[in-house]
Amino acid sequence: MASSYSTDLKLELMVTGENAGTWGDKTNTNLNLVQQAIAGYQAVTVNGTGTTTLVMSNATISNARNAVIQLTGTITGNIDVTIPDGIEKTYTIINNTTGAFTVEFKTVSGTGPTFSTTDKGSKIVYSDGTNVVDITANLSDLTTGDITAGAITATGAITATGAITSGAITATGNIVPGANDTYDLGASGNVWRNLYTGDLHLSNEAKTEGNIVDGTKGNWTLQEGENDIFMINNISGEKFKINLSKIKGDL
Repeated sequence: MASSYSTDLKLELMVTGENAGTWGDKTNTNLNLVQQAIAGYQAVTVNGTGTTTLVMSNATISNARNAVIQLTGTITGNIDVTIPDGIEKTYTIINNTTGAFTVEFKTVSGTGPTFSTTDKGSKIVYSDGTNVVDITANLSDLTTGDITAGAITATGAITATGAITSGAITATGNIVPGANDTYDLGASGNVWRNLYTGDLHLSNEAKTEGNIVDGTKGNWTLQEGENDIFMINNISGEKFKINLSKIKGDL
């Protein structure tokens, strides 16, 4: 009876009593294929447009079997990189292509995560045999010590007990301090250049003492009008308009 091949890694499954004298070679081949799946790395030059097809051949070293795949080359349009249907496997995918176009990593017949036109980073993904799923995009809350990273895009909470050092941070949820009235945004020698915000909410009610002028505490909201700036006292409900005067040259 002839050998068969495993679904996911295409290892040769030999039948007892067959392949006399060749079990050693075939077993070594299988071990090399397992090693490629666990620790293999390959840089794959993708097509400039269209689809780049990765393959998983029976009992043969193949690019779709690698644990880590780095995509390289210049792309001139949005492209797909596909792996065969039916494979159940994890991958680390590094998008090292040049060109401001998207790269989707997916199964032949299914879907998968897409690197945006500016995302030249990495993704940890898995194939469930039908589609490729981005593990990093589906992580729940992350709690860690110091974080040093490039751009951070988070859909869940990131709670760090140490410092976070990164490039751009894109958040699809709220950014909230770990304790009330405890941490600063910026510092006296490290100020933010510009602050873009909608309504501005000001409160010192959590402080032990009031302000340094009259010692009282307050809770105010600054809002923008078409021609005026307003302050709302959230304690009394009173509303005030800030007196504005045009500067010389704008009169």
